[in-house]
Amino acid sequence: MVPDITMRGQADPHGRAVAERPPTAGQLAARLAALAARPERWWHLARFEAGAPVRAELADPGGVRLWLTTWPPGHRSDLPGGDGTEVSALVAGELAETTLAADGVTERPLRTNRVRVHGGGDARVLANPGPAYAITLHAALPA
Repeated sequence: MVPDITMRGQADPHGRAVAERPPTAGQLAARLAALAARPERWWHLARFEAGAPVRAELADPGGVRLWLTTWPPGHRSDLPGGDGTEVSALVAGELAETTLAADGVTERPLRTNRVRVHGGGDARVLANPGPAYAITLHAALPA
């Protein structure tokens, strides 16, 4: 017989209360990669409007903020604050990221199906330079 290592369903074998900890950046990235691999969970939320990027919240039972953004051709994001940890993944189309940091400005194209971790207070701007719509998924801890 194999003993139950959770000891009566408790997470701590000594019966102490275990505080819920927010997920790490790596756990957020893993959750987002798993979500990106299951478009049946989010594709129905994509809205293709020419006027501006469209953001749609996704339900997450784990207490993490999840959202999808559809980027029309030629549009860019406003300069965000860069607070907290966020992860994102480009799942369709093309986007370019401009990062404004104390040591300068960095511009780079984003690649599909790669999860990026953002944090450290650097401001970022995302822009769709291509002729087609782009779709990104994002995860962050609640504010």
